[in-house]
Amino acid sequence: MEKLNIGIVGVGGRPAAFLRAIEISDKARLAAVCDLNRDAAEVAVKDIDNVEIYTDYEEMLEKAKLDAVVIGTPIPLHVQQSIAALKRNIHVFCEVTAAKNLAEARQLVEACRSSRAQYMMGENSNYHHFNMIVAEMVKNGLFGNVFYAEADYIHDCRDLWVKTPWRRKTKDSKGVTYGTHSLGPVLTWFRDDRVVSVCCAGSGRHNFDLDGSPAEWEDHWIMLCKTAKNRLIKISTNFSSPHPFTHFYYLQGTNAAFRAERAGGNFLNARICIPGISKEEKWDELSRYEDQYMPEIWKKYGEKARGGGHGGSDTIIMLDFIDAIYDGRPVPIDIHASLDMTLLGIYSVISAQQGGVWVEVDDSRKW
Repeated sequence: MEKLNIGIVGVGGRPAAFLRAIEISDKARLAAVCDLNRDAAEVAVKDIDNVEIYTDYEEMLEKAKLDAVVIGTPIPLHVQQSIAALKRNIHVFCEVTAAKNLAEARQLVEACRSSRAQYMMGENSNYHHFNMIVAEMVKNGLFGNVFYAEADYIHDCRDLWVKTPWRRKTKDSKGVTYGTHSLGPVLTWFRDDRVVSVCCAGSGRHNFDLDGSPAEWEDHWIMLCKTAKNRLIKISTNFSSPHPFTHFYYLQGTNAAFRAERAGGNFLNARICIPGISKEEKWDELSRYEDQYMPEIWKKYGEKARGGGHGGSDTIIMLDFIDAIYDGRPVPIDIHASLDMTLLGIYSVISAQQGGVWVEVDDSRKW
């Protein structure tokens, strides 16, 4: 089979992080890119030969003979551009989140069912090195029965709201609307389960924007999630408080516990405690278990990926997508797994608007 022809829309911004994966892969080539800013697109691909450059997305889909497209545009465009590709049977790798509301989510499911192509949401936190090791350990029973997890995403985004004003239009005033970076890994650890209800509450407004005006949104949000198997998840987000960028993860099972903090692309203090194995039943370095539980995708590409964005996870997730499409197998994060993450944020808004009541969460598989 010839190499897959990959296109990227929004290449002048975040999607440039995926160029490394396409370069590494022997199964794909960058065939075309699209950006409203042609100069930015030209800079992004200046060292890559034979790449068609477009400023109109529909024109790229029609003319570039693509097998797959990477969508890295602002969130309000994700569903519209995903559907446009799916209608042409072009595989989609879309940045988070999959949809802004329930109506969009339903439209996306229908488009996927009507297409011969596959859809994958690119949640790179699922592919962080240590998160994947923990997933392997859970799969192999080391944690026993996992029953509680939490994840915090604390990121002072006030400068980003100035640099990229579109972000303001996608941020609801209530709810955990950008929680997939936290939810993604947790849902892989609870792989045999799904969230059936959520409740969400905020801290109120205390912070100020960079221009000194009161922040538009409540500072800190907490969402609780109950699963079909009576597990509990706590998700915490804060995008307007002075605080170093932080991802925190915690997992508790009947046989073991895990905790880690991510700053930038690196994990700090990734620890695990397994009573009877961990010395004096204190926290061990998770790296002690790397060799035994390293996921296959990291064994295959890890050395080449580590210099890539977000600790190499940007490269690994894109390579996993390319391999799946090329090999003709299901993508790792299909439409329903994508919506398992996305819908929780949508329903958190509904809960918050009703004063934090518990609300039931739809299963997109039943639509």
